[in-house]
Amino acid sequence: MNSPISRRTVTTSLLAGAAALGTSGVTHASPMETSHRRPGRPHGHPDTPTVVLIHGAFADASSWSGVVQRLQRHGHRVLAPALPLRGLASDAAYIRSVLDSVTGPVVLAGHSYGGAVISQAASDTPHVKALVYVAAFVPEVGESALQLTDRFPGSTLGQATVTQHYPLPGGGQGEELVIRKDLFRRQFAAGVPLRTAQVMAAGQRPVTLAALQEPATAAAWKTIPSWYLVATEDRNIPPAAERWMAARARARTVAVRAPHAVSVSDPGPVTDLILSAVRSVR
Repeated sequence: MNSPISRRTVTTSLLAGAAALGTSGVTHASPMETSHRRPGRPHGHPDTPTVVLIHGAFADASSWSGVVQRLQRHGHRVLAPALPLRGLASDAAYIRSVLDSVTGPVVLAGHSYGGAVISQAASDTPHVKALVYVAAFVPEVGESALQLTDRFPGSTLGQATVTQHYPLPGGGQGEELVIRKDLFRRQFAAGVPLRTAQVMAAGQRPVTLAALQEPATAAAWKTIPSWYLVATEDRNIPPAAERWMAARARARTVAVRAPHAVSVSDPGPVTDLILSAVRSVR
């Protein structure tokens, strides 16, 4: 059974969208906050930023592997926790518990649905000093991931997903989405080597429909400086929507010709953007 995600086709080019929005080039975020030390946390040194990477739907923490390796070669501490993908509020609460284990400033990055999670998790978390969105949702309070997907034409995710059912703790069944394995590479990871994409498809993490429909209750990007990477070949989130969200958040923005799984296909530019955010904290 196909999912209820919009099945609109691409009608607007990225170039036209960028021209209409006036978001080409780099936009500047607000000044950085000062470093904040939180005692009693087991991970990290109190003065050097720790990078925390949050994956999105249809992926897992291994999708950050290339980025993690590069950040570690630069001498940075990195955490890449597994996201439950069960609900926005509960996912954000879990990531907030991860952040509470870190001593010193944090640069928090999110991919796809992970962007909505970091926007909520970083609220009232003063040691998060920078937010990095990688082809990600940046919701305003009251907005959901599905609303932002449908704001611009271009997503083909609806045609590529199927709905599965899973038991709910209190009884009954919930709905979760997966990308069809035969369409996974084209939809999610175009340009990624075939064997790599096949492994990703086999290990993809389902996301509940409720998580994608759940409205945000916080928008940390309003007070925390932000960076954004637009994946211009994205078939999950329309690139025009990515540019629009980046502009609204006044994020420092770069564009990469890459699929939705840009952290896998192009870990170098993703790492460079995160390093830019890290340098701004010091």
